[in-house]
Amino acid sequence: MHPPLTLHRHPMCADIIEQFQKCHADHPISKFFGECTELKVKLDRCFRQEKALKRKANFEESKKFKERLLAYRKEMHEKSQD
Repeated sequence: MHPPLTLHRHPMCADIIEQFQKCHADHPISKFFGECTELKVKLDRCFRQEKALKRKANFEESKKFKERLLAYRKEMHEKSQD
């Protein structure tokens, strides 16, 4: 199973998505017997790479947010001490 194949949500995989959709349109019966399996595997790999990049970016963003939050807490703690 794959996520919805919308091009705007998966810009890295747009070419493969288009090929996969074309394969399904061109082979309405044989798609059930593995005609488009190779493209499906490529698509899954592309989605995994895309997800890994998003995960890394989110992790970096969360580290920055944590640093700002700790600095804010420290500042508030020092103000309450005064």
